[in-house]
Amino acid sequence: MTSIAEPDYWALLGLDPGSDGDSLKRAFRREARRWHPDLNGNDRQAEERFKLVNEAYAVLSDHDRRVAWERGRTGRSLNQDPFASGFPDFEEYLAVVLGIGHSPEPDRPEDTHDDDDSPSERRPAPSPQPPPPVRSQDNLETTVVLTPDQALHGTAVNLELSDGTVIEVDTPPFAGDGWRLRLEGVAPGGRDHFLQLQVVTAEGLRIDGLRVLYRLELFPPDAALGCAVDVPTLSGSVTLQVPPGSSSGRLLRLRERGLVWNDR
Repeated sequence: MTSIAEPDYWALLGLDPGSDGDSLKRAFRREARRWHPDLNGNDRQAEERFKLVNEAYAVLSDHDRRVAWERGRTGRSLNQDPFASGFPDFEEYLAVVLGIGHSPEPDRPEDTHDDDDSPSERRPAPSPQPPPPVRSQDNLETTVVLTPDQALHGTAVNLELSDGTVIEVDTPPFAGDGWRLRLEGVAPGGRDHFLQLQVVTAEGLRIDGLRVLYRLELFPPDAALGCAVDVPTLSGSVTLQVPPGSSSGRLLRLRERGLVWNDR
């Protein structure tokens, strides 16, 4: 029987063996951003490297799995590859790391345009000062509100448990509205606690990775005949040309109106 050697997870993240938890988190964020398929034109090699980066963090951040791996036993999960279906966007981004659930990917959006073709600044506003700890609820699920900038880059959230204990949770970069993070064994009795991420602006813009989503409601005649309508974006309102024959659930794309990462 042929055995396949596991990669050196420390080397994959550019770390020395035994590096502390903070160094591990920083290295993971750096490498995840470097190899995320959406930032590499869905390059096949980048996809494979991204899988390994997530696998490395999943093993090294879990004490039991790390010890098993260091002793020569497998540290890999026996579950199905969470990225086997590909990388349509971000829906299974950190399933290996924190058990994030995500809604299915909607239909692929169609390209359209707005009437404002001049370049504009699309970066989100700087993050505000850290808020006070979020108090966890009895139902073992807490909603955490993030700004677009915090969702894009990742942030530290202080969570106050029902017994008064405060723990710090690092949200993953490129997070989206509706993401659900599982914190294993932190709740009383060793139960899991879940964080529900909410990333919605005052104008109703929902953040999902680098994408910004907006639900536009139209009267049936306008959808059937086409119309021009003002819609909000992170850089201000623009006029969207809705094509004739549009139906409920149709996605229209405004190019270069989403979040930007390293000017991409």
